[in-house]
Amino acid sequence: MNKHCIIGTAGHVDHGKTALIKALTGIDADRLAEEKKRGITIDLGFAYIDLPNGTKAGIVDVPGHEKFIKNMLAGVGGMDLVLLVVAADDGFMPQTREHLSILSLLNIKDGIIVITKTDLVDDEWLEIVCSDVRDQVHGTFLADAPMVQVSANTGAGIDELRKLIFEKLEQTAARDLALPFRLPVDRVFLIEGFGTVVTGTLISGRIKEGDEVSIYPRGTNGRVRRIQVHNDTVPFAEAGQRVALNIAGIKSGDIDRGDEIAKPQSIRTSLMLDVKLKILNECDRLIKDGSRLHFYHGTRDTLAKLVLVNDETLTAGQEGFAQLRFSEPVAVKNGDRFVLRFYSPLETIGGGTVLLTEAHKHKKSEIISSESYALLADGTPQECAEMQILLWSDRLLTAADHASRFAYGECEFNTVLSPLLESSRVIKIENGALLHREYCDKLGNEAKSILAEYHSENPLDHGMPMENFRSRLMYGREPSIVDAISAQLAKLGFIKLGGSFAALPDFQVEFTPAQQKALNTLDEYLDNCGFEPPTTDELQQALFPKDKRLFNQVFRSMQQSNDIILLAPNIYCHRNAYRRACELLLFHAQESGDIILGQFRDRLGSSRKFAVMFLEYWDKLGITKKQGDVRKLIKNPIDAF
Repeated sequence: MNKHCIIGTAGHVDHGKTALIKALTGIDADRLAEEKKRGITIDLGFAYIDLPNGTKAGIVDVPGHEKFIKNMLAGVGGMDLVLLVVAADDGFMPQTREHLSILSLLNIKDGIIVITKTDLVDDEWLEIVCSDVRDQVHGTFLADAPMVQVSANTGAGIDELRKLIFEKLEQTAARDLALPFRLPVDRVFLIEGFGTVVTGTLISGRIKEGDEVSIYPRGTNGRVRRIQVHNDTVPFAEAGQRVALNIAGIKSGDIDRGDEIAKPQSIRTSLMLDVKLKILNECDRLIKDGSRLHFYHGTRDTLAKLVLVNDETLTAGQEGFAQLRFSEPVAVKNGDRFVLRFYSPLETIGGGTVLLTEAHKHKKSEIISSESYALLADGTPQECAEMQILLWSDRLLTAADHASRFAYGECEFNTVLSPLLESSRVIKIENGALLHREYCDKLGNEAKSILAEYHSENPLDHGMPMENFRSRLMYGREPSIVDAISAQLAKLGFIKLGGSFAALPDFQVEFTPAQQKALNTLDEYLDNCGFEPPTTDELQQALFPKDKRLFNQVFRSMQQSNDIILLAPNIYCHRNAYRRACELLLFHAQESGDIILGQFRDRLGSSRKFAVMFLEYWDKLGITKKQGDVRKLIKNPIDAF
């Protein structure tokens, strides 16, 4: 855990935010020539304040002009404490309201109200302004925030504000450094002799020299060559610090503001997000299904299409669930906050919380239930993890896969996962994928229906061939994955597996008297054929020339019960004859060493044709290995029987 903190400003243009920072720190956060010429902040500015404990807190100065809200939004992420700045000679203005709304949407929880330029008004006017500001913040996270009156020009109130900032930061919760590191990029530039440098607020985790990093959503990779925090070169940086990273392996054109630097494999990119929306109380627009909106997340601005889940429209103050669909991928985690602005004209309408990344495209008839959405929005970490596993069981994700979609890391995910595994609410199958028990029950019942239908149509089969069963149960999936799930369904008692087939647990082949007689006839005939079995067609013509259907039913039953062995295409050997052949092979190898075709043919007492069939069959199984004109015995054929 650490105690690094970020302070941010917010408020209307020309209300003295930059001057306030300079009075507090001695640093001019305006870095652009145009900013100094025009006297207003255009882009993000940065400074730091020395804390009593010897550390430094970063400060992000945001532009107040409505034309630069995009830049303001790029700077407010990761703030621990906000200074809402209101000029005494101007009062609470439209951009003050919009900034306050944005801060609330992004779940900023603590702040100080700073009334600036107090030297420009009399006491009576100052009292009116302070009262109005207090009314304006009623019902927001700043409703009970302390209010400080200052003048950057005279220095009045600056010491009091500085002291209050120190007290507030002392109460700030420490951040968990075990989380994967994430840094939304707000600046990119080149330094001669060093290469690409990016800056941003490290919002989680710990990053150090030499770390491999991924650039999201681009998917490019690099390595941290050098780290600076407040102009000092350091071996590592921690969440809550303003950080400059010199990254090897990427060019300046490979990264831009809006990208996110994070631990490799720790974030998944998405083209669709399931979200919970909150429309601002002051929004005077009707938000329609299908609207095109600007989506602000971290330092990125992306266009999105809004698909409302249970509503056709949303109006001021309403909440609802929706899906956001993008034309380009975004790097977002479950639980992340975002802001939405109208496409044209640009104005903030609301924001919300990401519930599910990599969402499925919902049809109105196939949407996730409101109860599921509500649980994802307001549930505990364990409830959210369980719901995601339930919704995504068909994706067969591992614990690491799931963790990469949450704001918390793999260790914390495993912590919330543990009781779910212990209670069998969640099941881990052989390949590591996590399945919810409800999904297993649903799939198990589907498997039972498939097998019941098969048994009804094929009463003499011991089960449904696995190839057919895999295709019916989970079409298009890797056989190994379906087999792992099938094994789990067998453990849960839904099905039974018999090597090459699947069946209902209580299914038993029941022969009619005619079928049993046919089975006995086939069994005796093939057993007597010994090492020279006929083809399947010859067998059918010899025994059941007028009843091919009966022959096929009984013959397939013998195949599934392993009473006959497929030696070569269309030629089956009785298991008794096959076992005797295995014993002769073992005896011959022990006695003679090399296995020579002619000698083995004589030992079988069969023709050369059938001796070749047996030997080539064993070659395929790895029991024998051909070396020139002889074969070597590799493993005991009886053990493989």
